[in-house]
Amino acid sequence: MFQLTCPGGQCVKNDVLSGLTVALALVPEAVAFAFVAGVEPLVGLYGAFMMGLITAILGGRPGMISGATGAMAVVMVSLVSSHGVEYLFAALLLTGALQVAAGVLRLGKFIRLVPYPVMLGFVNGLAIVIFLAQLQQFQTTGPDGETVWLSGEPLWLMLGLVALTMAIIQFLPRLTTAVPASLAAIVTVTLLVIGLDLDTRSVVDVLREMSGDPNASIAGGLPEFHIPSVPLTWETLEIILPYSLILAGVGLIESLLTLTLIDELTETRGRGNRECIGQGVANTVNGLFGGMGGCAMIGQSLININSGGRGRLSGISAALFLLIFILFASGLIERIPVAALVGVMFVVVLGTFEWATFRMVGRVPKADIFVTVLVAVITVLSDLAVAVIVGVIVSALVFAWEHAKQMRAETHIDENGAKIYELHGPLFFGSVQNFHDLFDPKNDPAEVIVDFYDSRVADHSGIEAIDSLAERYQRHGKTLHLRHLSPECRDLLEKAGDLVEVNLLEDPRYYVADDRLA
Repeated sequence: MFQLTCPGGQCVKNDVLSGLTVALALVPEAVAFAFVAGVEPLVGLYGAFMMGLITAILGGRPGMISGATGAMAVVMVSLVSSHGVEYLFAALLLTGALQVAAGVLRLGKFIRLVPYPVMLGFVNGLAIVIFLAQLQQFQTTGPDGETVWLSGEPLWLMLGLVALTMAIIQFLPRLTTAVPASLAAIVTVTLLVIGLDLDTRSVVDVLREMSGDPNASIAGGLPEFHIPSVPLTWETLEIILPYSLILAGVGLIESLLTLTLIDELTETRGRGNRECIGQGVANTVNGLFGGMGGCAMIGQSLININSGGRGRLSGISAALFLLIFILFASGLIERIPVAALVGVMFVVVLGTFEWATFRMVGRVPKADIFVTVLVAVITVLSDLAVAVIVGVIVSALVFAWEHAKQMRAETHIDENGAKIYELHGPLFFGSVQNFHDLFDPKNDPAEVIVDFYDSRVADHSGIEAIDSLAERYQRHGKTLHLRHLSPECRDLLEKAGDLVEVNLLEDPRYYVADDRLA
């Protein structure tokens, strides 16, 4: 069901004003990511506009902002540099199709497999990435063309304006909530710089430094329909397919993790599969209208949420304001001091980073702390997709190791002289070795009973372990009995199947992960 915003005029005002705030912060980021990807600034701005508008309408998380992102830009630059921007547009068409397919196949639900320590590392890593990205604004081009750090009066002026912006955002809500504090801070600092004629870098200065064009501007027209000019051959598909797979994966992982974060902040629930479809449609449209594509942006989404934006109208407003800036108000936007936008992003960093992580040390398992730090480090040094995949794998291995240690047995001799092993814990690939170590076929009596009442066989490795145990006892001429196995276990046992004692009243019913049952 489509709901533009929550009922009431206050919601409309909050969504529109927060959308304006987001749009102001989107401009320098879209331009910066365009240069990272090796495309023109307008390609990045068009990408931010189309991603923001389409995902706000079709996506599964009201209040979440999408646009051109650094995570996808670093993947695009290799394709653009080696084959040109037209191949990027073609790759975006395939990326969008893959993301739509993921949504239709309902693969968005697998984001639930991401453990909390991985989510924590993702958030902390992105906060550090956002912080490091802002440090570029404290650099300038020296007389010899080299990049140097600001110093002296320009540095102190920059720091002062950043501090003023952060102070306004922090303290204005205590006086009034009529307008978003971030928007008020940007407007106040801009008017101060213009009124006092302060010599500090503005948005247009950054644009011209990046492009090397003294006449560079964000001004432009409407995006135009354009079919990518690439040959329709298998060779083209071989070129773009690897990039499309990576772009689709990175985009969905970042978008779904951001969706989860916004869910927690707003105490509502988004729809992951619908978000996959929205992201896919948006990237497809980007490929047809000359945008660089993208995914959900955690920084801009947090600006929107913190500014009061909750409905789809906030994302739609941000996209439309960005288009208005491109068409009509480029001169005004270009005069915004970079310091104001840096201050806004620093506040986002402070709000994004989970400072409670430090208090967790010594209170939670060391493995969870390790996973959190590992994901954060890989996010900073490599990219988000790799970090999350590595985090999930390490968490799964830790989980398997901990559960493998739960395999144990209580033994006793019954009135008939048979030795009974009462197993506890799951039998799966990780616990097979512990399972084998529990038994002593050489010294056990002639009759041995293995009771699985408090154990479960989880996979094919467990089945093979039971068959192997049966062989060990048979080699010593001893009889092995198996109790309380599920019907599937009995069907899968090849060598020990006839050793199972069937008790229809007590035997459990559960399923085993094995390809032979597919």
